[in-house]
Amino acid sequence: MKHLILACTLGACCAHASAAGCPPYVKHTPGGDYTSAQDRAGLSVVEQFHFSRAVETLTQGMTGSLGADISYTLEHFPNHHRALASMAKLGLRLKSAQPVGARYTISCFFERATAFAPHDVTARMVYGNYLLATGQDAAALEQLDAASRLAPEQATIQYNLGLMYVKKKEYDKASAHAQKAYALGFPLPGLKNKLKAVGKWREPEPAPAVVDAKETKEAEETPVPAVPEPVEPPSGE
Repeated sequence: MKHLILACTLGACCAHASAAGCPPYVKHTPGGDYTSAQDRAGLSVVEQFHFSRAVETLTQGMTGSLGADISYTLEHFPNHHRALASMAKLGLRLKSAQPVGARYTISCFFERATAFAPHDVTARMVYGNYLLATGQDAAALEQLDAASRLAPEQATIQYNLGLMYVKKKEYDKASAHAQKAYALGFPLPGLKNKLKAVGKWREPEPAPAVVDAKETKEAEETPVPAVPEPVEPPSGE
C-alpha cells in the first residue's frame, strides 16, 4: 500500500509537471553527451562545484539543496548516469516527483536524457529502474526493451527483462531472457529461482565440446566412406 500511495503521488506530480512543460535539452558549453569523450572535457568543471561525492550519496549539497546541485549537473550533462541515479533516489526518498531545488521533474530529466542521447543504454536502464520503483511497470518495460535493442549482449538488461516478464506471468519470454542472461554470464540466481518456483526453468543445452585443432584438421582430411559404417540397433533404453 505504501508503494501504491508513493506511485500515485509521484504520478500526480508528474502529470502536473508535464502540463507545465518539459523543454528539450539544448547543448551548451560546458555540457553535452555524458558518453562522449569530447563533451566530457568540461565535465570536471561542473562536478567540481555541483556533484561531489557528498551530493552523489545525498549527504549534503555544495551550493544549496541537493536537488539544485544535481539539477545543475543534469542541465549541463542531461544523460549523466550517476546524477540521474542520484536524482531518482532523492525523489524516492522525499516521495516527490520534483525535489526541492530541481528545475524539472525527475521524469522530465529522464525524458531530456533519452531524447538527447537515445543511444545511451545506461540512461535507459536507470530510467527503467526509477519507473519500476514508482510502480510504472509498462513504461519501465518500454525502456528496458529499448535498451535491449541497443545492447542485446548486455547481461544485466536481459536479466531485468526476465524479471519483468516473470512479474507479468509471461513465462516463455521470461525464460528466453533468462537463458540469454545466464549464457552471457550473469551471476545472480534470483531469476532462475523464480522460474523454477513456477516450473518454467529449463537447464540450458550443454555447450558443444571443444575439438582440438589438430583432430579437426585430421577429420577434415579423412575421406568420408561411400557406404555408412554399420550402426548397432538401439537398445531400447
